[in-house]
Amino acid sequence: MYEMLRHFADSYFLIVMLILFIGLSAWPFRPGAREHNHNAAHSIFEDKTDGE
Repeated sequence: MYEMLRHFADSYFLIVMLILFIGLSAWPFRPGAREHNHNAAHSIFEDKTDGE
C-alpha cells in the first residue's frame, strides 16, 4: 500500500499539481478578468480625500 501511494505521489500527483499551478497562474490573465483586476488595483484609493 505504501509503495503504491508513494508511486502515485511521485508521478501523477506531481502532474496534477503542475497543471493546477499553471492554471492558477494564468487565471488573472484571462480576457474576462480585466475589470476585476482594475477594480482590485484601484480599490485602495477609494474613499480617500486629499486633505488627510
